[in-house]
Amino acid sequence: MKKNKLQDGFFAELRKVPIVQVACEKTGVSRNSVYRWKKEDPKFSKEMDQALVDGVALVNDMSESQLLTLIKEKNYPAISFWLKHRNDNYKNTIEITTKEDTEELTPEQKKIVREALRLGTTIISDNQNKYENNSNDSAKISGKNAKGQKSKNGDN
Repeated sequence: MKKNKLQDGFFAELRKVPIVQVACEKTGVSRNSVYRWKKEDPKFSKEMDQALVDGVALVNDMSESQLLTLIKEKNYPAISFWLKHRNDNYKNTIEITTKEDTEELTPEQKKIVREALRLGTTIISDNQNKYENNSNDSAKISGKNAKGQKSKNGDN
């Protein structure tokens, strides 16, 4: 009887916060016991899996609610995050699809893949240059070179 009460409490906590360690601490159940029960008892295992699914869904709902609040407050990173993850027009991906079942790419497909790789390399290169330029700008302001050494001739 006590075991069932402990397990029910564990499941209730897992539905609130889907982290096994946290649920164990809140209910006084050891992780070893939980994983032993999961291994030995299919009913417990199934209920634990469902409690985790329910807990993740709850946290997702809370997170989306907080994100929407930030969007309403005109928080640009929140707006950008929402658009990049929920709207195909703002995603930073290149998608190549085909209806053919052949293993070999057609010349047109090869051209598309080459262009996609070129664009990906360009984006990575542009981001690296921006990073390096920002590092150099910071060095000029501090009177040190990009390696953090003082400039010998005083030119910044």
